[in-house]
Amino acid sequence: MLEHLDSPHRACRWVHVAGTNGKGSTCAMIERALREAGVLTGLYTSPHLVEPVERVRVLGRAVPFADFSRAFDVVHEAAERLLAAGRIDMHPTYFETMTAMAMVLFREYRVEVAVLETGMGGRLDATNVVDPELAVITPVDFDHEKFLGDTLEKIAYEKAGIIKPGRAVVSARQHAEAMQVLERTARERGARMVRAAEWRTSRLELHAFGSRFQVHAPDGTEFRVEQPLIGAHQVENALTAIAALRELGLKPAQIQKGIAAADWPGRLELVRRAPDVFLDGAHNPAGARALAGYLRRFHHGRKKWLIFGAMSDKKLEGIGGTLFPLADELIFTAPGQTRAFRPEEILERTGERRARLAPDIRAALEMAAGAAAEDLIVVTGSLYLVGEARAVLVG
Repeated sequence: MLEHLDSPHRACRWVHVAGTNGKGSTCAMIERALREAGVLTGLYTSPHLVEPVERVRVLGRAVPFADFSRAFDVVHEAAERLLAAGRIDMHPTYFETMTAMAMVLFREYRVEVAVLETGMGGRLDATNVVDPELAVITPVDFDHEKFLGDTLEKIAYEKAGIIKPGRAVVSARQHAEAMQVLERTARERGARMVRAAEWRTSRLELHAFGSRFQVHAPDGTEFRVEQPLIGAHQVENALTAIAALRELGLKPAQIQKGIAAADWPGRLELVRRAPDVFLDGAHNPAGARALAGYLRRFHHGRKKWLIFGAMSDKKLEGIGGTLFPLADELIFTAPGQTRAFRPEEILERTGERRARLAPDIRAALEMAAGAAAEDLIVVTGSLYLVGEARAVLVG
């Protein structure tokens, strides 16, 4: 397909990012810092929260609907021609089509460096057609086990598929089993491994709406970072992004400015006050642990309303077992997706008899309308649900 489109995947430099958690946040920080350094940037992420155009950004802005629509026509018509000629045996999938569209658009906009997030895994992901200047692997954990494998080693093997011969790879701090796989793959491919864990922090100040800390690079460089993304896990994501940005040649001042300006909606995002309403796409056990840790640390003693919905490929036990005990009021609902668990299914599978059921996010938010000004409402479990809540609450 891309060859037929005159190889748009070779039209710019790429930073390719895989991992289980923190991919989007890390991509957002890398892209923003590159932009602050004067680079004409592209950013490709998934899923979208409200509109599909959010997946393809140039200089931080979603491409216009007209350009997005035209790119679809270009890719779709190419697919039809290839099908008619017998050169492909099926139309590209939704994600493959979207990936090709992004690459076509980045070429049209003359993007210099595009930050590319894998959809799932890495080895067989549609994005893995690029020869990136740098590969980045965020923490590897359990998710999509049906497709990626049921052990950390198997999942890490799939993520390691983005490591390219002779190219550097930056890895976040990893479970030992995952790190062994990543290191072995890097050795086999002659790729230089950069460990974000070798970057240290000091004078760390975590607060309810971000963090600040001193960064110590392996070469002795030090600088202060203001991190607006919420949660202790974002410190680790920031270190991974910082290590990647130094590999890309950015100066500390450019990195500082980029991290401080980073924005990533739907991940511990505060969208309303009194009561505080947070949106967080904690859709796997590691994400649930990060959210639970944040709630315990900064919102202990507050009455918590939890609105939860999940896709049917998720392990409810690993997510619900972590989050549900923290809720004083529990509401199960479903995003408007055919692959989502129905609220009744979540109730049946988890046995959470305290939970009330709402058919959709609007009904769930109406149920939570009785929350007092000092209460806390969290919408979580699925990024699709978070996107629907964001459309209602933010517009």
